[in-house]
Amino acid sequence: MKHAAHTALGALATLCTVGMSAPAIAAWEPVRPVEFIVPAGTGGGADQMARTIQGIVTKHNLMKQPLVVINKSGGAGGEGFLDVKGSGGNPHKIIITLSNLFTTPLATGIPFNWKDLTPVTMLALDEFVLWVNAEKPYKTAKEYIDAVKAAPAGTMKMGGTGSKQEDQIITVAVEKATGSKFTYIPYKGGGEVAVQLVGNHVDSTVNNPIEAVAQWRGGKLRPLCVFDAQPMGYDEQVADGKSWKDIPTCKSQGLDMEYLMLRGIFMSPRATKDQIEYYVELFKKVRATPEWQDFMKSGAFNTTSLTGAEYAKWVEVEEKRHETLMKDAGFLAAAGN
Repeated sequence: MKHAAHTALGALATLCTVGMSAPAIAAWEPVRPVEFIVPAGTGGGADQMARTIQGIVTKHNLMKQPLVVINKSGGAGGEGFLDVKGSGGNPHKIIITLSNLFTTPLATGIPFNWKDLTPVTMLALDEFVLWVNAEKPYKTAKEYIDAVKAAPAGTMKMGGTGSKQEDQIITVAVEKATGSKFTYIPYKGGGEVAVQLVGNHVDSTVNNPIEAVAQWRGGKLRPLCVFDAQPMGYDEQVADGKSWKDIPTCKSQGLDMEYLMLRGIFMSPRATKDQIEYYVELFKKVRATPEWQDFMKSGAFNTTSLTGAEYAKWVEVEEKRHETLMKDAGFLAAAGN
C-alpha cells in the first residue's frame, strides 16, 4: 500500500510539474481587423502588392481577423507614415513601404523617420524599367537617350509617380549620367503613369515591372533596360517573344544608374516581441503560397527577404544612400523646414 501511495503521489507531482511548465498565456494574435496602410495611391506597385497579400490571407485563412487595405497617399505618403507613427502601442495597424519611407521625410521635412516605426520584414525588392511607347522607333536605351539629347532641352517628357520621389530621383540620375534633359511630369500612381505613356502624353517612364506589364503584354509599351546590376531572373516569355531576363541592364546601355526599391512591412511603435513575431510568421506563410510565387514572377521582383537586425541594417544603409542621391539632385528639404 505504501508503494502504491508513493506511486500515486509521484504521478500527481509529475502532473503538477507539467501543468506548471505549460505557458499560461497564448502567443499574441489580432483581436480585431488589422488596418493595412498603403502610403501611395491605388493602382501602383505598393497598392497591388498590398491587395495581393490581402487576397492571399483571405483565401488561405491565414488570419482570424480581416486584413483591411487603406490607401493614405497624401503628402507623398506622409499621411500614411504619420498615421502609423501616431498609433504607438496599436498592433492592429501595419504599413507597406516603398522608397517614400526615405524620400518623403527628406524632401518635405515632415517629423517622421523610419526608426519611428517597428521593422517587421522585407517582402521583396522592386525593379525599375525604362519604358517607351511601342509605337516609337526606339529599340534600345541608347537610341532613346540619343533622341532625348538631340531634342531641344526639356521637350522630352518623363512621367513618374510623385515629385522628389524614386521616379524623379532616377530621372535626374539619368540626366546627370548622360547629359540629357527631361521635363518630369508627376502623377499620383504607377497605374496612371502607364496610362499616360500609352496615350503618348509622356515620352518615357521608369515604372516598376508590375505597373506596366499589362501594357507590355498588350503591345502598347516597350521595355528598354532595367536599373539593376544584373538582368532580372525570369526567363518565361512575357511579350514580343521576350522574357524579363531578355531586358538588358541600363548600365550595359550606357546609363550608369542602379536602383532597387524596398517592399517591406513595418508596425506602429512600441510593438512587443510576440506581436512582431506574429506578423513575421504571417508573411512567411504568405510568401510560401503559389499565389505569391506567381505574383513575384508576374512582377519580376527580386525576392530577397530579411527580418530582424539584418532588415533594420539594410534600411539604415538605404536611408543614407537616398540622402546622398537626393542631395545630388537638389531635393533635400531646406534646413529649418
